Amino acid sequence: MKYVIIGGVAAGMSAAMEIYRTDETAEIAVLERGKEYSYGQCGFPYVINGYIPDLEDVVARQVETFREKYGMDARTSTEVTNINAKDQIVYGIDLETGDGFQVSYDKLLIATGANPTVPQWEGIELKGVHTLKTVTDTKGIMHDLDDDVKHVTIVGGGYIGLEMAESFKTLGKEVTLIQRGDQVAPIFDLDMAELIHEEAKRNGINLKLGESVTGLTGTDRVEGVKTDKNTYKTDLVLLAIGVLANTQFLQGTGIHLNPRGAVLVNPYMQTSLKNIYAAGDCATDFHRVKQVNDHIPLGTTSNKQGRIAGANMAGNPLQFKGILGTSIIKFFDLTLGRTGLSEREAQQLNFPYEVQTTKANSHAGYYPGGETLHLKLIYHRDSRKLLGGQIIGKKGVDKRLDVLAMALHHEMTVHELVDVDLSYAPPYNGVWDPLQQMGRKA
Repeated sequence: MKYVIIGGVAAGMSAAMEIYRTDETAEIAVLERGKEYSYGQCGFPYVINGYIPDLEDVVARQVETFREKYGMDARTSTEVTNINAKDQIVYGIDLETGDGFQVSYDKLLIATGANPTVPQWEGIELKGVHTLKTVTDTKGIMHDLDDDVKHVTIVGGGYIGLEMAESFKTLGKEVTLIQRGDQVAPIFDLDMAELIHEEAKRNGINLKLGESVTGLTGTDRVEGVKTDKNTYKTDLVLLAIGVLANTQFLQGTGIHLNPRGAVLVNPYMQTSLKNIYAAGDCATDFHRVKQVNDHIPLGTTSNKQGRIAGANMAGNPLQFKGILGTSIIKFFDLTLGRTGLSEREAQQLNFPYEVQTTKANSHAGYYPGGETLHLKLIYHRDSRKLLGGQIIGKKGVDKRLDVLAMALHHEMTVHELVDVDLSYAPPYNGVWDPLQQMGRKA
């Protein structure tokens, strides 16, 4: 059986290794557009500020490992341009030579990820304008961050924007963050996002909310960022305004995409075309609370979907059980966590819901060193099923977030949450965990 995988990062190589383990006779070809394989994108901000000392530390396996140890035809600098689903042929270009190539397949996986959104602003091609998605992007930013770069401007206040605001600030740079909406971290509700705004300002981040960038200024290198309200001098710009699924090459193939271009897949990661699968940031995810296909690109999801796609391609049927949008981020001294629906999403979906909010200690109040946790719990007004939650604080956020994600996965009610046997000792918790305190109130 000949397997072809388009994309050599999280989903693609998770699938490749699952195929390798499942089908001992597999012929595996991987077509990767970049030069690096199997790296952890989430570690890039910490490489840039030096907290992780070497970029190689976020690379799980080198391309040579897949070739020499696992016998894969692992290619780099190969961009796929078209797919003939009827004859089961992939067409592409070798980016180093410019030569075209074609590869036949028995089973095909699309794991092409997502591309950073780059608006067609005036000045977008100036030197000093960056995105952050690949190893090459990371090297470019690090090479560009010399002593002449005093002021950095970040466009976009999502997770990458926030993480990089901290990263640049720890390097001693002045940081301006411009967000088109009225809050950063739009996956949080505004009442919770205000805590993030306060942390940003406390750490010297120059927040500009409710401003839309209209262009960049400069001659050879970027010198300023123009918005609908002002112009800000800068020495470097990072665009962090979201991503779009890398699926443009699928136009005309007949494969079914969602309105934002992500490949529609079923629980077995199969697409609408025979023998073609998709996984990772280029594919849809079934949302367990919304009960619809969604698109929330996260590294955990990419690895899970890749493994499941590889297993199914190799004849071992597994199902992807869906997502909750669970995510966590470090932002200076705060940890920001959320899972399931926000209040805003519950409103948009017309769910009848109730909300509980509270401030609680991260562990027993009489034990030294406790920190305040800010918690928000959303649940169904009628069924009392949990719908989602948001937690922000300095300590203990991850512990509660993962408990809540598990409860959501199993469709628990607020009453059932109260009954769970959670761990307790004064250095770690109170007798009643903050989540269970909220469940009792509900």
